[in-house]
Amino acid sequence: MPKGSDLFVAALENEGVDRIFGVPGEENLDILESLRTSSIKLVLTRHEQAAAFMAATHGRLTGRPGVCLATLGPGALNLATGAAYAHLGAMPMVMITGQKPVMSAKQARFQIVDIVASMKPLTKMTHQIVNADSIPAMVRDAFRVAMEERPGPVHLELPEDIASEDVGDATVIPRHMIERPVAPAKALDSAAETILAAKRPLVMIGAAGNRPALVEALSTFIARTRLPFFNTQMGKGAVNGGSNLYMGTAALSEGDYVHEAVERADLIVSIGHDTVEKPPFLMKSAGGPKVVHIGYQSATVEQVYHPDIEVIGDIGATVEGLGERLEGRLTADEGMLDLRQKILAHINDRAEESRFPITPQRIVHDVRKVMPEDGIVCLDNGMYKIWFARNYRTHIANTLLLDNALATMGAGLPSAMMAAMLYPQRRVMAVCGDGGFMMNSQEIETAMRLGLNLVVVILNDSAYGMIRWKQAVDGFPDFGMSFGNPDFVQYAQSYGAKGTRVSKVEDLVPTLEAAFSQGGVHIVDVPIDYSENTRVLVDELRNRTPDVECA
Repeated sequence: MPKGSDLFVAALENEGVDRIFGVPGEENLDILESLRTSSIKLVLTRHEQAAAFMAATHGRLTGRPGVCLATLGPGALNLATGAAYAHLGAMPMVMITGQKPVMSAKQARFQIVDIVASMKPLTKMTHQIVNADSIPAMVRDAFRVAMEERPGPVHLELPEDIASEDVGDATVIPRHMIERPVAPAKALDSAAETILAAKRPLVMIGAAGNRPALVEALSTFIARTRLPFFNTQMGKGAVNGGSNLYMGTAALSEGDYVHEAVERADLIVSIGHDTVEKPPFLMKSAGGPKVVHIGYQSATVEQVYHPDIEVIGDIGATVEGLGERLEGRLTADEGMLDLRQKILAHINDRAEESRFPITPQRIVHDVRKVMPEDGIVCLDNGMYKIWFARNYRTHIANTLLLDNALATMGAGLPSAMMAAMLYPQRRVMAVCGDGGFMMNSQEIETAMRLGLNLVVVILNDSAYGMIRWKQAVDGFPDFGMSFGNPDFVQYAQSYGAKGTRVSKVEDLVPTLEAAFSQGGVHIVDVPIDYSENTRVLVDELRNRTPDVECA
């Protein structure tokens, strides 16, 4: 007779789940046995945090929830950072954890933590399953909630005795399509009139505009309207093509060259901005550009973001409707397009500088050189993230994955592993600082076991470089940020991976090309010179003179 775990796994299969990431424990043994005879592959990781990062990235890249598994107590708590990563980053994910039997307590309180309560602030929904017959409804609801805008993580706890409970003739609940609400015509008319009345409109694409299903709609909208645009960090790459309308990426909140375009604009059409991101610009209470907010949901009003007009509904349908109303009716602001050349020239400054250790600009330049248009670069978190956000040009959507929401270290390698699993025919690279890499470096064994093709670039400065830079900028003494590293070449080899250390700037491109050509997992140790952080991001930007005349 089928049991609760069989029904649970059947419900997952019904949702189209083909793999689960995680570290099982004693309380998952029934579900593990049900997985063994199912169509779902168990991807065993070396830490639950990495499993959650991989599941979240699956959701980010496909729009369908990734699934991860952990046992009770310590295993479940290890999912917490990944839950927050998906929650702030709006990535659909379903987490499954075990628990001691709820109908008996033969082990008293051993290992028991209230995981449902722990997950409540980190998820869209969290439930303990207390009856096996409720499994189909709870799984169906979990996937529905995870995918609804705003998407995010959902948690289900399956106790040991519920997993082993007989279920008789219970069956799964069929999936059904859910059509998102669309903005009313009146709101579209009002937004179109506002845009047509503006002299210097500028589009900003945020995190919620960078959903897999929106690529075609947004790319078409930009092509039809010919409106110049910039993006937030997590909105980067939402539009296909090397458009001559792209103004840059807001890697900082203010004062960067792209902000000259913001200062010139009299209207910003904000598509999918999610205020969970570090602000891409600081909205003024008076004297700045007006803001039209286009989103799945109404704007979260913040001190630095309080739109004048809101158009709420499915973003794809909204931009299609706006495109119909605006096409052929807008006059390009030549001053904005001239400013674009100036902004991009500054961004490309010193991109081929030959000093060693290698500068961030040169690293971005050389990575872009070896990555084809559809190649995927997954960033961990560190100072280099700002440089990639500013300087790395994308031509195909979702080819630069970074986290500007939770901004956690340790996510870069697992994210790249997920991308390599989903797209084995494409080049995939993880770019990690030495600090972030070592937080989940054990997953190199997982990558080797899975037979992935993956290049991992470690930017080595033997320090927590971003905080060390901030410490210096704020005038504090250099303290508490330096550490030692293993020999990364030998470290790679100990897992059976290939390892290379770059010893001069001219070797970076051929080393990366060779790594991709050889296939397998390859770790490249790259010493980095972060002195450019202060020269460019502090001194140069502080002394810039905005060219924002608005004739």
